[in-house]
Amino acid sequence: MSPTPIVPLTRPPGTTPGFVCGHHHLYSSLARGMPAPPQQPTDLLGILQQLWWRLDSALDLELLRWSAMLGAMEALQCGTTGIVDHHEGPNAIEGSLDVIADACEEVGVRVICAYGVTDRWQDNGTLWPDETTPPTSMTNAAREGLAECRRFIDAGGRGMVGIHAAFTCSDETLKAAAGTATDLGVGVHVHVAEGMIDVAAGQRLQPFAADDWLLVHGVHLDRPLPGALAHNPRSNMNNAVGYGRPATRDNLVVLGTDGIGADMLEEFRLAYVAHRADDVTASPDAAWQWLANGWTLIPEAESDTVTWNYDRVDSAWHVAFTPGIRALHVQRSDGEVLLRDGVPTRVDPAEVLAKAAEQARRLFSRL
Repeated sequence: MSPTPIVPLTRPPGTTPGFVCGHHHLYSSLARGMPAPPQQPTDLLGILQQLWWRLDSALDLELLRWSAMLGAMEALQCGTTGIVDHHEGPNAIEGSLDVIADACEEVGVRVICAYGVTDRWQDNGTLWPDETTPPTSMTNAAREGLAECRRFIDAGGRGMVGIHAAFTCSDETLKAAAGTATDLGVGVHVHVAEGMIDVAAGQRLQPFAADDWLLVHGVHLDRPLPGALAHNPRSNMNNAVGYGRPATRDNLVVLGTDGIGADMLEEFRLAYVAHRADDVTASPDAAWQWLANGWTLIPEAESDTVTWNYDRVDSAWHVAFTPGIRALHVQRSDGEVLLRDGVPTRVDPAEVLAKAAEQARRLFSRL
C-alpha cells in the first residue's frame, strides 16, 4: 500500500506542522511516582476515588503552575504545539485557568483551558456518599468552577466550559454549564461515558450537546451526540474501560492523551494498534486522520514547523512502525524558534525539572 501523507508534499522532508493534543490534564504531570493508593482499585470508579480525586483535592496554584509548566515543556519536546486542557481541583479553582495559560505561554505552547465543574465535592469538602447516582443539586464548588470559566473567558482567555463527567454532576449543574457555554459563545469540554458508571451520560447530555462540544472518551456512549470526539487509547487501556470504536462514530475524531503526556506520534501508534486489534482490516490511515483533525481545534498549530530526526514523518505507514521519532526543532508560524536541538528556548529545562520535582515532593506529602 502507498504511504499516505499527513502534510502537504511541499513541506521539506522530515518536517510536519505542530501537533495538537485534543484532551490533556496538565494538572496531572506531577503524578508520576505518586504514593500507592490506600486500596487497590479494581474498576474505573475505584481508580478515580483512590488516585485522581485524591490528587485533585491536594492541588494548590503553585503545584498547578509547575505541573502545567512541566507538561507544556514535555509537549513541546514531542512536537506538540497545541493543547486542549481540562483542569480539576476543588481547592485550586479561582485563578487556576490563568495559571495554566501563563505556564503554557511561558513555554510557547498554545492552550485552550477549561475547569471541569463537578458536584462530587459536597459543600463540607467531602465526596458525596453515593457515587452510583448523580448528586441532586448544584454545589458551591460547581458554582465556583463555572465562575472561573466565565471569568477567564470574559477576560480574553481562550477557553471552554468544562464538565468533569455527567455521573458526578446534578441535572442543575449540567444545565448551568451548557447555558454558560452558550452565553460565552464557546463549547463544552466533558468526559462522556468513559466507563459503565457513566453510561447514562448520553441520555443526560442529549438535550444540551452542540456541534462545538468536545466529547471525551465516549467508550460506552449509547447514542449519537453532536460535537468532536477525543479518543484517548492509552488511557482507555490503562483504565481497562474498553474500546470505543471511534471509527464507527459520525463525530469528528481527534486524539488526546487524558493527561499521560503529549507525545502525539506515540498516541497515534496506539490508536492504530487498538483499531487494528478490533478490526484486522484497519490501516494506520484512520488514526493518522484523527491526529490531523487536531488542527480543527487549534488551527494555528498547522502553521508551525516541527523538524524531526526521521525524514518520512509525513507518512502514516512509516510512522506507525518506526519508534523513537523525536522532535529536533520547533518554529512557530511567526518565525520564533521554540525548540532548538531538542532544547526549549523560552525556559530553562533544568530549572523546570528541578522545580517540578520539588513540587512533586510537596504534593506527595499531602497524599
